[in-house]
Amino acid sequence: MSPSPSPRSSALRPLTARGSRPLRGVALVAGDKSISHRALILGALAVGQTRITGLLEAEDVLNTAEAMRAFGATVTRDGPGTWRVDGVGVGGFAAPDATLDFGNSGTGSRLVMGAMATTPIAATFTGDASLRKRPMKRVLDPLTKFGATYDNALMPLTVTGANPALCIDYEVTVASAQVKSALLLAALNAAGRSRIVQRALTRDHTEKMLKAFGADIRVNALKDGGEEILLMGEAELKPCVVEVPRDPSSAAFPLVAALIVPGSELTIPSVLLNARRIGLIDTLREMGANIEIVNVRESGGEEIGDLIARHSQLKGVDVPAGRAPSMIDEYPVLAIAAAFANGRTVMNGLEELRVKESDRLSAIVAGLQANGVSVEERPDGMVVTGQGGAKGGGHVATHMDHRIAMSFLVMGLASAAPVTVDDVSMIATSFPEFEPLMRGLGADFAA
Repeated sequence: MSPSPSPRSSALRPLTARGSRPLRGVALVAGDKSISHRALILGALAVGQTRITGLLEAEDVLNTAEAMRAFGATVTRDGPGTWRVDGVGVGGFAAPDATLDFGNSGTGSRLVMGAMATTPIAATFTGDASLRKRPMKRVLDPLTKFGATYDNALMPLTVTGANPALCIDYEVTVASAQVKSALLLAALNAAGRSRIVQRALTRDHTEKMLKAFGADIRVNALKDGGEEILLMGEAELKPCVVEVPRDPSSAAFPLVAALIVPGSELTIPSVLLNARRIGLIDTLREMGANIEIVNVRESGGEEIGDLIARHSQLKGVDVPAGRAPSMIDEYPVLAIAAAFANGRTVMNGLEELRVKESDRLSAIVAGLQANGVSVEERPDGMVVTGQGGAKGGGHVATHMDHRIAMSFLVMGLASAAPVTVDDVSMIATSFPEFEPLMRGLGADFAA
């Protein structure tokens, strides 16, 4: 029996984090969300059976699995994290009988828009209150270059696939792996070779996984530091065995908690170490964090390793704006680390944070200010002036954003006074094990 996304309640569930004893133990964070989404989608577009282990069974990913069923693929859960997908082939999607509900998932919805945009069917997309406010034109407008059409810039919206679908030559103008990946998935069923250019190097899981599934794809470096991606359409994908590594974005929360709670030492095994996903680790090390990476190995074309994090005295740094694409989801928890550092931490190039589950940049700033941290908000970034700790005592508005909720709970574990977030129910969209995992390591959370 496959788990289904749990119904989202309108009732808020606040939670308070209090100063904790040293955090100790092994943090078994869940599988990587980005790879989990892509494994399900490419499995549905392959001919034959794809087997997946370590799949993240959070609401966002389960909604993507349900969407693949709606398009005609057979998606079966064999056990915890172990799934099978019997695909229908590129161009084989059938029109869904009902509206596709993606809950809180911008990644799942945008990738699926791309996957169906070059098949001559129509599909209606919706989501929760947060997702219905998020901009979709950034992915929908480029998909029209293939010949797809859409009826609304915000959800609920209907996408009608191209007929016929032609290849494109297109430069992605935003540093977004979601947009790039949606175009690559659409290009699979477009006649001819599509060329997608990106100037900022975003996460490359889609390219790696497309190659593993047998796509004719080439990635060439450009002189300006960008890349061009060449993908031959009318592809026939072959099924794969996919082992999903642990999510570095989820690992970020126990990692930073260990650094700021005195006396802590945690091990986080089998974490994805893709060079375009470890900007947070690089930044924390520059801040003086005691983070060891051991037992480095390769799995499914991706590098993985074990992290050992110990309490550290951190210092403020200037974070290169060019690093933002490799750690865009980790800035909320980096801001917490910056609050416990000594000196200024300058973060720029963060425009993308304004179009996440919330205006994440403003939400971070407001949360820091509510807890006595000196912070300056900029149009594309922020400056946090840390004094080696945080007063705490604040009440944080999460705006239905799971990363805001988890980040400020981490803050409360080391603050002078407890920190309360107004709602934690949405954490289930990406990291349903967060609370029990952190409690098991020693975190003091109270309802």
